[in-house]
Amino acid sequence: MSTPPPQIVTGSLAKSRDSIGFVLRLGRALHTYGYPAHRLEEVMSLVSERLRLTGQFFSTPTSIFASFGKQEEQQTFLMRVSPGEVNLGKLSELDDVTTCVLRGPLDPAEGSSRIESILAAPSRYGSVLRTIAFGTASAAAARFLNGGLKEVGVSGIIGLLIGLLSAFVEKYPAWSRVFEPVAAFAASAVAVGLSFAVGPYAVANATLAGLIVLMPGLMLTVAMIELSSQHLSSGTSRLSGAFVIFIGMGFGVAVGDTVAQSIFGNPQIARAIPLPPWTELIALVTMPLAFTVLLRAHWRDAIWIVIAGALAVGGSKLGVRLLGPELGVFLGALTVGIASNWYSRLLDHPAIITQVPGILLLVPGSVGFRGLAALLDRQIVSGVDTTFKMVLTAMALVAGTMIANIVVPSRREL
Repeated sequence: MSTPPPQIVTGSLAKSRDSIGFVLRLGRALHTYGYPAHRLEEVMSLVSERLRLTGQFFSTPTSIFASFGKQEEQQTFLMRVSPGEVNLGKLSELDDVTTCVLRGPLDPAEGSSRIESILAAPSRYGSVLRTIAFGTASAAAARFLNGGLKEVGVSGIIGLLIGLLSAFVEKYPAWSRVFEPVAAFAASAVAVGLSFAVGPYAVANATLAGLIVLMPGLMLTVAMIELSSQHLSSGTSRLSGAFVIFIGMGFGVAVGDTVAQSIFGNPQIARAIPLPPWTELIALVTMPLAFTVLLRAHWRDAIWIVIAGALAVGGSKLGVRLLGPELGVFLGALTVGIASNWYSRLLDHPAIITQVPGILLLVPGSVGFRGLAALLDRQIVSGVDTTFKMVLTAMALVAGTMIANIVVPSRREL
């Protein structure tokens, strides 16, 4: 006569299974939409505790391990997951479901059904609007990099091209593995070719701004936060992934530049003609709005994302005056982190909704790419110096973000 399996949690077995299923589905969904490992484990532990489960969790960029029950009676689950893009809209919806389950209106089984519906829902914005957002973000980035009218226009064209490539990759996922090098190749070739069509301009500035939306600066920053939080496996993996993307983009730019020069000749290069200061205000509005689309956030959050971007840039500029260019982003990250946590407390929304777009305006991806470009150009001293500045900038971002969470802790589940 077989003995029934031991119950791993208190309460009825059916209710326990529903609660475990909800925690597992929530963890997979959060991972799919870009949640960092340290926060993912914290959320799964918090939700388990609130549902009266005993759980232990371990997250990596490609898998989640979850064990429920007492040490001697544990039931362990392994979920293979693929790193996904940040989707702020669906993260907000997942937060709503989690809140309803933990605060009473929904039971775990209904919560699991809601999560499945969120995962199955189509993309919030169509390919046309996302392509326009790519171009808008690149054009605004050119202004932030002190580009002139020509640089802004060319960067916008490059961004639109990258948006079209992104839409192509969504239909043919096999190309996703070479998306960044191919996009960098196209951006570099177009930047060189357009110098003969529109006249001399700062080609390197336009190329960098055009590629800004592909820079793995956010991935690098999250990796540094995970390493600082002692999540060494996930942090090391994510850091390696960011490095590989940097190398791939550098290779693409080098090949694109070589091919374009063999066809058109040496590019027509000139210094950028600065635009009036008021144009930076336009960029400060348009770039966060572009991030609203690219990160698939709700339009209801657009105004808060714009405010977060303004606080990030304003805090960074003040930090540059007080602490210098590399450490100035510390104050920007601290400012946007505190503001995002207050946003979470007052409006009962996840802090990540405003914090991620704000940090994206500060991430050191462009600095790292310049360092890589200098190394590929055999400017060893300049390349090493710029790469060190990237690491220093990333650590300043990490410090500002972590201190903000201490100064104003978030009370949300997510």
